[in-house]
Amino acid sequence: MRIIVLGAGVVGVTSAFYLAEAGHEVVLVDRQPGPALETSFANAGEISPGYASPWAAPGIPVKAMRWLFMKHAPLIMSPRIDMAMLRWIFAMLRNCTPARYALNKSRMVRLAEYSRDELIALRGRLTLDYDQRSLGTLQLFRTQEQYDDSADDIAVLQRYGVAYELLGRDGCVDAEPGLSAAQGRFVGGLRLPADETGDCHLFTRQLAGLLPAMGVELRYDTPIAGLDMRAGRVESVRTAAGLIRGDAYLVALASHSPPLLRQAGLSLPVYPVKGYSITLPVADAARAPVSTLLDESYKIAITRLGDRIRVGGMAELSGFDDRLPAQREATLRHSLGDLFPGGADMAAPSQFWSGFRPMTPDSTPIIGTTPVANLFLNTGHGTLGWTMACGSGRLVASLIGGEPPPIDPAGFGIERYM
Repeated sequence: MRIIVLGAGVVGVTSAFYLAEAGHEVVLVDRQPGPALETSFANAGEISPGYASPWAAPGIPVKAMRWLFMKHAPLIMSPRIDMAMLRWIFAMLRNCTPARYALNKSRMVRLAEYSRDELIALRGRLTLDYDQRSLGTLQLFRTQEQYDDSADDIAVLQRYGVAYELLGRDGCVDAEPGLSAAQGRFVGGLRLPADETGDCHLFTRQLAGLLPAMGVELRYDTPIAGLDMRAGRVESVRTAAGLIRGDAYLVALASHSPPLLRQAGLSLPVYPVKGYSITLPVADAARAPVSTLLDESYKIAITRLGDRIRVGGMAELSGFDDRLPAQREATLRHSLGDLFPGGADMAAPSQFWSGFRPMTPDSTPIIGTTPVANLFLNTGHGTLGWTMACGSGRLVASLIGGEPPPIDPAGFGIERYM
């Protein structure tokens, strides 16, 4: 079968890989000159199945109001509210119930745990070097209230059999020795030892580099203009380089998926939630993180990637506003400097970056078939595209090929929004 994959981020590239491995003829199309140059380019670098939790949770509406007024706010809203934003917010609020949170969490953990295992298996049979580490993730609590509130998260981890360690201040320093200079700024933490880290861009670029030898045709620098429909099916994709035809079409365009899918009569509730990151060189390895640390107060991840430190986070609802406000960089620098003073070369250029995470109201990706017979989806992964990429790619390849799925696909389809 000839399959056209639209989008060359980490989700599109892993999908193309598994489809080609299954014996399909694959064409990968992207407007950028190479793979992983948008949202997959400089994310926080964490692969954290245990922290795969819906944003829509009981108590979030109250917390969100408080976050909006913090100096170093983890949540930012544009003063110019558009209808797409309002629809997405209202849909997310409907998911802030205990029952929906539990259901959405179960789906996310099922996919994320499988995806991490699939990544490990893939790494075992391919030669890939993307600054990966398997040293766990530490969620750091600055206050006793945060520490006490972790009981709910621990109950969820126990329910799904996720290994964890609840640590006091000394235990956090044992896990992350670079915190020794900041012991007065936190009370404890929750560590997930099975989590991993790695540079998503490096991984995607290396995996994409293997695709031509597998027979995949790479069409970069090819903006996608639209879908041509005929008799309830996709007949071709219109691009700046002409029409591209196939037997099946997979949309993996992240936040840019909804406009294209409207041409097929599909309404996709994916909103671009903007995130930021900075990347700085390590100045002193003894003061730098060894893996990933999540700063619970500011919702910021600090990750060691080889001889670099990646700091990423925040959630900004502002559409596709690509500006880089200095205040956002200041927030990232504040968290890093507060917890790992002297660990990074703060005088070096920070490679300040932003990307648009494709968020669904329930935080669960949309994977699988659509009412259009030959049109498939692999999008809406939000902040977890890197965590879920390999599992999503393997799952959608099985669904397109009519093979038994590697995990239960229930709950990932677009039908939950129809």
